[in-house]
Amino acid sequence: MAVAFLVGLGVGTLAASRSGTVWDIGGRLFGIITYSLPLFWMGMVVQLIFAVQLGWFPLGARFPIASPTPTGITGLYTIDSLLSGNLGQFFTSLYYLALPSITLGLLLSGIFERIVRVNLKRTLRADYVEAARARGIPERRIVLAHALKNAMIPVITVLGLTLAALLGGAVLTEVTFSWPGLGNRLYDAISGRDYPTVQGIMVFFGAIVVLASIAIDIINALIDPRIRY
Repeated sequence: MAVAFLVGLGVGTLAASRSGTVWDIGGRLFGIITYSLPLFWMGMVVQLIFAVQLGWFPLGARFPIASPTPTGITGLYTIDSLLSGNLGQFFTSLYYLALPSITLGLLLSGIFERIVRVNLKRTLRADYVEAARARGIPERRIVLAHALKNAMIPVITVLGLTLAALLGGAVLTEVTFSWPGLGNRLYDAISGRDYPTVQGIMVFFGAIVVLASIAIDIINALIDPRIRY
């Protein structure tokens, strides 16, 4: 989610602030391509290039086999290493997590890019933005400090909806990368017709989506005072 949000926000802001230029066209193409690419195909291409041919990233594991894993507290290596105060294990966990996370995040970033670009373009045509330009405020400050904040409200709303797509995409990502996560466990349970496990994982995914939606509503109310009334 962090990769999808940050990349989509950056590309969308750049495209909207340079409307009608090659940056705008590139932003639109980025949104269309990333949203349309099949996740399983992209995962295999990324593995072939960056793991097999270039050897920049590891493949098919969560941690080096010869190294001791972080102390089991939550089962999440990044969080467990932080709770244990071991930064070396934390960065190693991130390194092994990078390739599947970047792949899934980039493909979902097109959703945020399109929403940010459309809403920021509309906001930049508002009267208060024109008044800020008339007062001589630098364009960069207008975009980042004035227009972007108002354009973020629908983007934050989409965060909750994107989380459901993220969890669905995680199943394909984990299967493609042989990642031992909940998505891969769900795939194994479906293949083995282990219906109680399938039901349990789906209830857990549903609870995450519901909690995320509630959190999004609270964040929206904090950002936009009109929602509180």
